[in-house]
Amino acid sequence: MTTPTPPAAPPAPAPTTTPTAPAGAPKRLGNGELRAMVAKVLTDNAGTELTPRNIAHTLNRSSGAVGNACKVLADRGEAEVASTSPLAYRATATTASAAAPTITPAPPRPPRPKTPKPTTNAPTTAPAPAGVGGSAAGSAGVVTGPVKRPNGMDYHPRLLSGMPDVTALRRLRDAGVAALMYGPPGTGKTSVVEAAFLDCITVQGDGDTVVADFVGDYTKTPDGEFVFVHGPLVRAMRDGVPLFIDDATLIPPTVLAVVYPAMDGRRQIVIKANGGEVVDAAPGFYVVAGHNPGVHGAVLTDALASRFSVQVQVSSDYDLADQLGVDKKAVRVARNLATRQERGEVGWAPQLRELLAFKKIAAVLGVDAAAGNLVGIAPEEDRATVAAVVRDAFGRTVTPLALGARITTKP
Repeated sequence: MTTPTPPAAPPAPAPTTTPTAPAGAPKRLGNGELRAMVAKVLTDNAGTELTPRNIAHTLNRSSGAVGNACKVLADRGEAEVASTSPLAYRATATTASAAAPTITPAPPRPPRPKTPKPTTNAPTTAPAPAGVGGSAAGSAGVVTGPVKRPNGMDYHPRLLSGMPDVTALRRLRDAGVAALMYGPPGTGKTSVVEAAFLDCITVQGDGDTVVADFVGDYTKTPDGEFVFVHGPLVRAMRDGVPLFIDDATLIPPTVLAVVYPAMDGRRQIVIKANGGEVVDAAPGFYVVAGHNPGVHGAVLTDALASRFSVQVQVSSDYDLADQLGVDKKAVRVARNLATRQERGEVGWAPQLRELLAFKKIAAVLGVDAAAGNLVGIAPEEDRATVAAVVRDAFGRTVTPLALGARITTKP
C-alpha cells in the first residue's frame, strides 16, 4: 500500500491587527489577558481561519501559549476549530465578548542568552508576579511568590540548591541542561514543571505510548483524504517551547529514543512516516521529564539517564499541607508513615495529593470518612500498619470506606 502524500496546505492569511507596543521588554500578562488578546485577533479577522502561529506572530507571543489560549476559547464555545491540518481557529458569534477592548502586543523578544548568569549567593530580588511563564523574558527573574499554573491553582516554590525551584528550572532551560524530576506519585513533579514553564506541551507516558504519539501520524479527513498531523514533539520543537514527558520511564525505550536526537547537539529529528521530513528545534525548545521509581514497570535506562544531566528528587512538602489547612492529625499520619517508609518498614505513605484529597473529603463526608479513605487507599500489604498509625493519631479505630446495608423506607 502506497503511503498517501498530504497536499500542501495553503498559507493562512495574516491577521489584520497591527502591533502598536513601544520597544522594550515584553509585557507580562495577568491571568486571562493572553486569551482575551487572542479573542480580539480572531474577532478582528472574523471569517478568516488563523493558526496559532499566525496569531502568535501578530502578538509577539509564544505559539505554545497562544495555542493553549485558542484551545480554551474553543472549549468554552468562544471560538471554533476551523481545520485540523493545519490546526486553525475561527471567530464565533461569542468571540467578541471574550476579546480584550484593545490589543497592545509585546515587542519582539530579545534573543535567549546562551549561558545563564552565574550566581554565588541565594537570590534576593523581588518575587515575580504570579503567572509569569518560562519564556526567555521571564526566566531571568527570581520567583519566590506563588505561581499560577495553567489550571488556575497556585504553586508555592521550594528551594533547590539555594534558589526557588521554578527559577532553577528556568535557568537550566536557558543553559540547555535537561532535567529529570523523580519521586513518588503525588509529590508535585507535574506542578513544579507547569509552574516553571506555563507554555510547556505535555506527553503523558505509559506502556502503550508509540512513536506516533510523539511525532504524529496520518489521519483521515471527512472528505476521505489522508493528512499527516504533527505530534507534540514536533510542535514543541517548532514553537521553541518545553516538552514535558510525564512518566517517561513507563514508555518503551525504543519509543523514547525518538526524542534523543532533538535533545543532543543535533537538535533535529527525521519523521520517517512523513517521507523523511526533517524538523529542527527552534531556540527555547527544552525537554524535562518525570519519573516515578516505585511504579510498576518504570525503568530508568542508562540511555535515558545519560540524557538528563540534572536529576532532582521531589518529595512531599508536609509543611505546605499544614499551611493549606489539612487536618494536622492527617499530616502527622503522613509524616509518621514517610519516616517508616524511609526505614523500609512500609512501602507507602500519603503524599501531598492524598492529603489535599483528605481535606476535601473531610469537608464533604466528615473527618472519620476521610480517615477511613486514607486507610482504604493504602496498598493491601501496608494497610494494617496504616490503620494502626491512623488509630494512634485520631484516637479511634477507623475502617476503609464501604457501602452498608440497603436503605429501606417504612410504609
